[in-house]
Formats: sequence, C-alpha cells, structure tokens
Amino acid sequence: MPPAPAKTGVTVLRDYPLAELVDYIDWSPFFQAWELSGPYPKILEDPVVGDAARKVFAEAQEMLSQIVREGWVRANGVFGIYPAAQADGEDIEIYRDEARAERLMSWHNLRQQNQKPTGRANLCLADFVAPRESGVRDWIGAFAVSAGGIEQRVADLEARHDDYNAIMLKVLADRLAEAFAERLHERVRREFWGYASDERLTSAQLIGEGYRGIRPAPGYPACPDHTAKGALFRLLDAERNAGMRLTDSFAMLPAAAVSGFYLSHPDSTYFAVGKIGRDQVEDFARRAGMSMGDAQRWLAPYLDYEPEAATTL
Repeated sequence: MPPAPAKTGVTVLRDYPLAELVDYIDWSPFFQAWELSGPYPKILEDPVVGDAARKVFAEAQEMLSQIVREGWVRANGVFGIYPAAQADGEDIEIYRDEARAERLMSWHNLRQQNQKPTGRANLCLADFVAPRESGVRDWIGAFAVSAGGIEQRVADLEARHDDYNAIMLKVLADRLAEAFAERLHERVRREFWGYASDERLTSAQLIGEGYRGIRPAPGYPACPDHTAKGALFRLLDAERNAGMRLTDSFAMLPAAAVSGFYLSHPDSTYFAVGKIGRDQVEDFARRAGMSMGDAQRWLAPYLDYEPEAATTL
C-alpha cells in the first residue's frame, strides 16, 4: 500500500531561510547561463574555460553571501499532499480529503506513442498512481516555490548600465528557486509525507536524483502541457499563499520559480512523452474540456502531424 502522509492539506512556507538553501544549489546550470560548458566542480579545473569559470564562480559566491546576509531574495513557497487516483488511463484525480467524494483537480496527462521494444511500456505519469477501481488509497503532492523580490534591485543595476551584476542576480535567484524546490522535496519525502524518513543523501546524490519519487513540472518532457499550471496554482492558491501568479502564457512570476507535483511510487521515473498523434490530442482535448484548436496550440511542439489550417470565409 502507498504510505499515508504524515501531514495532509496545504502548508505555506513564507520567507524560507536562504542560508538553508545554499548547500542545495546545483551549480552546473549556473555556468551554462554564462555559456561555460562543463559539470561543476570539474569545470573549475577545465583547461579551456577553467579560468573564466573560477572568476565568475568567485564573484557569484560574493554576491550570494550578500544576498543571504542582507535578504535580497524572498523565498516563498506552498505545497499540499492530497488523496489521488488514476482515472481514464491518463488522468490523475486529486481529492479534498480521504472520503474522496470531492474532486479538487484533474491532472490531464499524455502517454508516449513512440514504438518501444517488446516488454517496454509507453509511459504516462498517471501510471505511477493507483487506479481508482483498484481500491488502493494513493496520494499525490503539489508544490510551488519562488525566489523573488529582486525586481527593483535588478532595475537599479540596469539603470546604472551594470548588466553583468543584473544578470548575476537573476541567475542566482533562479539557482535559489531550484535549491528551494530540491530542499522542499527532501523535506516532503523525509518529514511531511514521510515515505522516505530514513533517507540520507549527499548533495551529489540529490542532484543525481538518487531518491525515491519524482517532482514532474508542467511544461517539461514528461508533462508538456503548460496549462496544467493553472489548475495547480488554483489548487494551492499560490497567489495568496506564496505571492506567485501566472501570465496569460502560463509563465510564472516571480520569474525565478518552480512548480510541479510529487509522485512517490518507487518505480516513478522521468521520461519524455515525445511526439503525439491526432488521436491522443483529441482524447486530451476531451478530457481537458478544451477545443481541438486550443489543445493543438498548447501542444504544438509535440504534434507528429500538421494541424489543418483554419479556414475563413
């Protein structure tokens, strides 16, 4: 049986201590933002880009210390853990409480349609939640975190034509948001949900995703539908609880932000949905209550066919 969480419902985390997040920073994407290629920490000794990497890293450490010391960034977050069940093969239904009478959200997922070798399944994230008809009482988590409050400081730097430090601040805020997501997921596994209460992983193991469960994010390869963020933010009341909102294109504000779901199944894994056919898009549109045109527009990069052009009279 899937483990029942130690804490259910919504939990708000305002002004999370920045000092606690520093050790959870994955530095490799930091260097990619500066177009320096190589994994951290090996990049610091790279014969080609090592000098530049050490310079920008030292300057990042100096600014990061100031960010933490003077509170330049506000780390706000919210998460919830809810009863859940797989429905219609590709949907995950999320319920208010263990009575499972009131559905709060349906998360509409997509299944891989590429040809697989014999014995390998075409995956969907809903596979990692127990089907409604199984009678197994399963659970799911949802989260949204951000590292905001830098807008005025960035604007001041840009007004002084200090583009380097403006970019540095934005990149570090992004790293802190990702670190917040990493730290919160760890606490959910070990403490709030508690299905891995004895987990003790190093920073390298965390970055290498050496833990049980995943935290897929809408818009990424396993769930390419960005519109799922709308229902996710409503589920968590992310604007009121964490000061986060969505643009019309489902970009998150503050810009340094991460949101997604928590799946605890021991076999859960990340994957890419890949290209999908018209039949699945039609099914997705039906489940999501979308027009076919809207579904094709949001899933355009993943279509394996050319949508019919709209005709005008």
